[in-house]
Amino acid sequence: MVARLRTGDIRTLARAVSLVEDSTADAEALVDACSEFAGRSLRVGVTGPPGAGKSTLVDQLVKALRHEGQSVGVVAVDPSSPYTGGALLGDRIRMQGFAKDDGVFIRSMASRGAMGGLARGAADVCTIMEAAGRQAILVETVGVGQDEVDVIGLADVTVLVLMPGMGDEVQSLKAGVMEIADIFVVNKSDRGGADLVEQEIVAMQGLVANRSGWMPPVVRTVATTGEGVPELLAVVRQCALDKGERRVRVDRATVQNVLAPNGLLLDHLGIAVKSIAAARGFYEALGLVVTHEETVQHEQVKTAMLPLGESRIELLEATEQDSTIGRFLAKRGEGLHHIAVHVEEIDAMFAQLMKQGVKLVGDSIKVGAGGHRYFFVHPASTGGVLVEIVGDAAASHESGE
Repeated sequence: MVARLRTGDIRTLARAVSLVEDSTADAEALVDACSEFAGRSLRVGVTGPPGAGKSTLVDQLVKALRHEGQSVGVVAVDPSSPYTGGALLGDRIRMQGFAKDDGVFIRSMASRGAMGGLARGAADVCTIMEAAGRQAILVETVGVGQDEVDVIGLADVTVLVLMPGMGDEVQSLKAGVMEIADIFVVNKSDRGGADLVEQEIVAMQGLVANRSGWMPPVVRTVATTGEGVPELLAVVRQCALDKGERRVRVDRATVQNVLAPNGLLLDHLGIAVKSIAAARGFYEALGLVVTHEETVQHEQVKTAMLPLGESRIELLEATEQDSTIGRFLAKRGEGLHHIAVHVEEIDAMFAQLMKQGVKLVGDSIKVGAGGHRYFFVHPASTGGVLVEIVGDAAASHESGE
């Protein structure tokens, strides 16, 4: 079954999810086998109080992802009746537009009395979807209150959907679910009162000590029309990238004395391509997800980042033929352009290499994609490979982090 799942077969995926939902004897073994392929998708949790428009917003996010060619899985949890145990599973009604699209797999799940906003088995269903190659997984919770925060343990990025007209409900949510949000969405923002909701969110953020370095932004949307959805998707990816980099920094601090002397670790592999749009298909087929795209004007290059374990692959597309990447492509064609190594103290490393007479490309440290500081070492000093030395982002350096 796992072998068929890996081919993306939609019938096998449906059957596997059903096995997990029904807690059959084979379910545990199936999930264990699929765990090998977990962690390769972008999981986005969408939560919030009843009536905020979560399902409609998820529908629009799926449309945006499909427009990019992403394969999508949706886990939509609906509340069960305390009397009959049944559930309406209304998300299937709201998302009928994807009925003939095999690139979208939607599974509505009844909460079956489970607290926390999720259904039992939701995490295992996400694992199954990842094994089937779904590049993005959206998890929609039931309408939640202040203490239903299970989604934070399941999602890479947690989106809290609010709306105008909630009044004191926003205040009542602050003790729990407001504190786990990575991104706040003010949906139905075409209604009056959207400014007030945003002000209340910002005011409450000021009362909470933020130790992560990520200040949850507020994005306004109108889910019925799709307004604000592209901006939300961009913020979700930036948040995922930021959280991933924070995890890498924590890991580096833990293991650098054992595995990486002087804090040296592989940061990314830079691959020159003629077209990012054409090249990303292969990497996405492997289960990698583009989390950040950026054009670096002074380098005349467009970049796309694909996290890979504690490292990344960076696709590089020239925006001008007469640029570093443009000339590389013209001379050598597509292929490995450079290897990037992360250092803890980039200024000290720059000075040390200059003192030792190592041939550098340029006479200063520059700022590139994502705000990271970098400089290049010429292939003449490295055995034939262009090496990029990367430090922390410029803002972190200036603030002394």
